[in-house]
Amino acid sequence: MSLLTLAIDVGGSTVKAILLRDDGVAMSHKLVIATPESPTPAKLIEVLLDLFAQHGSCDRLAIGFPSVVESGVTRGAINLHPDWDGFCLEQVLQAKTGKPIKIANDADVQGYGAIVGQGVELVITLGTGFGSALFLNGKLLPNLELGQHIFTGHETYEDQLGQVALNQIGVESWNTRLLKAIASLYKLFNYDQLYIGGGNARLISVNLPANVAIVSNDLGLMGGLALWKSSDS
Repeated sequence: MSLLTLAIDVGGSTVKAILLRDDGVAMSHKLVIATPESPTPAKLIEVLLDLFAQHGSCDRLAIGFPSVVESGVTRGAINLHPDWDGFCLEQVLQAKTGKPIKIANDADVQGYGAIVGQGVELVITLGTGFGSALFLNGKLLPNLELGQHIFTGHETYEDQLGQVALNQIGVESWNTRLLKAIASLYKLFNYDQLYIGGGNARLISVNLPANVAIVSNDLGLMGGLALWKSSDS
């Protein structure tokens, strides 16, 4: 019997949700809700519970969250609110929903949806911040916070390519920076394939190398099923 998974993708600007069957078939329409301003745990949990209430037939939840996640505890989430650092999100949501929950970094979840499982595969997400995930033969190398790594001068990849930078320098210069970042990342990781997702991937207008692909933002939802695969097998 197929279990129904409520997949949720938490972002800096929106929170998306869809109900999925084990084979990836959508059993509901995708819902998109604006991320609250100054999204404290209390505010964002209210949104998550609202999405859960609208999908009451689900058996379990899979959540992609914009921070390092260790044993269901969020670490950082600098693009949301300081109160998320050290917050036991899995425990709180499990108590409120009564459903089993798996939570992982949002770029990791998108990566699970994008990769083919061969060689070195790098995923970056371009949105409010700069997310990243690295896989070797389909196995996630966890807690990669590439966005906080120095890219140019004293500025990180997130400083150079996040939403604030995009607003400051415009799309054309942002695209030029992105090409430089792709070249830098290739030298660092020698990846076989780079996947680019996130809301701002739609703004890419430059020609990308052959081993770089733009992927659908919906993979941030579809990848949620992968969080449950090991426990199902």
